[in-house]
Amino acid sequence: MLDQAADLDRVFHALADPGRRVMMERLSFGPASVSELSRPLAMSLAAVLQHVQILETSGLVSTHKVGRTRTCTMNMAAMRSAESWISERRALWARRLDRLGDYLADTTEVTGPGQAGRDTQINDEPRGN
Repeated sequence: MLDQAADLDRVFHALADPGRRVMMERLSFGPASVSELSRPLAMSLAAVLQHVQILETSGLVSTHKVGRTRTCTMNMAAMRSAESWISERRALWARRLDRLGDYLADTTEVTGPGQAGRDTQINDEPRGN
């Protein structure tokens, strides 16, 4: 469990940077060289390579070098683990909100519209003297 949490931490850390998200967006269309990934970004090739290394450490990207060209490929398994984590949270909150909606609907039926949770008078006059 801790290993999975650490993996997710690395994935979300890697995706936290806008430049790395741009790189991931490009890689969603297929493999690309580091120089190709650097084109839309206003940073040096060395800085892009550092970002690629963070993506690689997170498991989101794998690279291989042929001659002087380093090619990057997206690792869909790491993306699926993050997507799965987000989906689980979304389902949890959907269930909670459904239960809240049911509770509010039940409360409104019992007390009448606009009266849910009201057990005190709204005005400042003293009660039934």
